[in-house]
Amino acid sequence: MTRKDRIAAALTEALRPTRLDVVDESDRHAGHAGARPGGETHYRLHIVSPAFVGKTRVERHRMVNALLAAEFASGLHALAIAVAAPDEA
Repeated sequence: MTRKDRIAAALTEALRPTRLDVVDESDRHAGHAGARPGGETHYRLHIVSPAFVGKTRVERHRMVNALLAAEFASGLHALAIAVAAPDEA
């Protein structure tokens, strides 16, 4: 299973999103801090989930980062995160 698959599975299980896009942008960061041969270090996420209703943007980002703590511990370097509740999408 790739890191992208693990990220999608963790977010789907916990947040039950109505939209989830996980894009590996590692190739755009070659030579930058945290980049590794083989990639799987830099991702862009777009998530729409009812779990975000009533939460601030910071709270939403903290939720996502907490869910992916194991990925950060095993080499994930950076996330670009766009989050919304269904009525905001």
